[in-house]
Parts: sequence; C-alpha cells; structure tokens
Amino acid sequence: MNKVILTGNLTKDVELSETNSGIKVARFTLAVQRRFANADGEREADFINIIVWRTQAENCHKYLKKGSKAAVIGTLQTRNYEADDGTKRYVTEVVAEQVEFIGAKRDGESSGEQPELTPVDDDTLPF
Repeated sequence: MNKVILTGNLTKDVELSETNSGIKVARFTLAVQRRFANADGEREADFINIIVWRTQAENCHKYLKKGSKAAVIGTLQTRNYEADDGTKRYVTEVVAEQVEFIGAKRDGESSGEQPELTPVDDDTLPF
C-alpha cells in the first residue's frame, strides 16, 4: 500500500506549467511540522515536494499561495535523473490525488487571471 496524508503550509507560491501535450502540472513544497519537539524544545518541519495534475493543478495555482495551509492525500514516488554535471540525482515527491484548501481565502486569490504557463518536456513525466 502506498498512501500519504499530509497537512502543512506552502513554502512558496505554486508553480504551474504545461506538458508538450497540454497537460497542466503544478508543483509546490509543503512544510509539515513534526509531531514532537527536538532536544531544544523546538518542533522541526519536513519540506515535502508535491505534484498535482490537470484541473486540480490549475485550482491549486489559483487558490494556494505562499503560507497557505493545505491537506494533501496522494502516493509517494521516487525517481532519478542525470544532472547536467553527469551526477545521478534522486527525487522523492508526493503525487497528489486530493488537495484540500484549509483556512480563509486571502485577498486576490480568486482574481480570475489566467496563469502564465511554462512548457514541460513530456520525456520528464513519470508516466
């Protein structure tokens, strides 16, 4: 079984892009506080990379901003690639099946503006 459930805050605004075949994909990082405090009494956070596809990606881009609280249900995925310098890089991320926006709407979140899309090479997709 591969199921991940997270609640946290976005560390920066959602990045929306589009594949060569026109599929929307959004990426963001969720800061998730650990359950227990460390030796200094502070609660540390883990920074989890999230990927969201299609209409849900557009909604995340439209309604989530840096600092927004969100809950994500998805699956854990690992992949690797060769960097420009020839080294092998490994990535672990959550592919979201559901994203719930938690908290009140902030000013400007439903402006209705069309997002600017960045092209993504279909060869980099995990499917």
